[in-house]
Amino acid sequence: SGKDAFCGFLPVWENIYRVKGEIDMFPDDELALKARQDKSPLYRHVAVTYLWMFVGLALTFVTGILLFSSNLVFLFYRIPAVSILLLGAQLGLVIFLSARFTRMSVNGCRAVFIFYSVLTGFVVASVLIAYDAVSVFLAFGSATLFFGCMAAAGLITRRDVSGFGPLVVFGLLALLVMEMVNLFLQADALDSMLSLAGVAIFLGITTYDSKRTKDLYYAHQDNPEMLGKMSIYSALELYLDFMNLFVYLLRLIGKKR
Repeated sequence: SGKDAFCGFLPVWENIYRVKGEIDMFPDDELALKARQDKSPLYRHVAVTYLWMFVGLALTFVTGILLFSSNLVFLFYRIPAVSILLLGAQLGLVIFLSARFTRMSVNGCRAVFIFYSVLTGFVVASVLIAYDAVSVFLAFGSATLFFGCMAAAGLITRRDVSGFGPLVVFGLLALLVMEMVNLFLQADALDSMLSLAGVAIFLGITTYDSKRTKDLYYAHQDNPEMLGKMSIYSALELYLDFMNLFVYLLRLIGKKR
């Protein structure tokens, strides 16, 4: 996204021949300039979206590290109902924001996203308890690399990805059902297969959601307030893609304590 954000800055030589009142000797350069100027708002929207995603990830991992290093996470998880309440709160916030963000203010959307990011820090803290530090760093680095490549592919492609929506939903439902089955089976081989499938599915979803960031901009480019909400909504989607990719990679390559 950084590359896209800076595409609006034109090389000096492209402006040398653009003198007011004179005949443009390089019409192709003029067309290229106009095309870049037209896309500058898109680049800003994409940059803001990824900035909010990074803010959410930073809040999540900082919260998780603080809870783990201060041993507060052990205090919270001594209460049996905490895990259930935490899961319910996370799911409820995602559903709430997805269903009502069009009727909320931009600041309201941001507040819900920030609160959700902090709550997810409790999950990261539990991950730090279960896995050694090397595994966590390796999974985080791998997730960052894979996510960056697939997100870049989504931003670059011009292909219409709307037709992949049903496939995304089907893949997620199939993965969820198999995860529920393995809760009872507790099969290590099946867990490894599901982790591989999870990585593959969320790599594809990352590209899908990254492309949708641009599509949502074009759908609401005449409504600045809605664009502000869409940047948070897209940031949440990309945030969830990264977190799921991180968790599945950790399950696949991580070493438990």
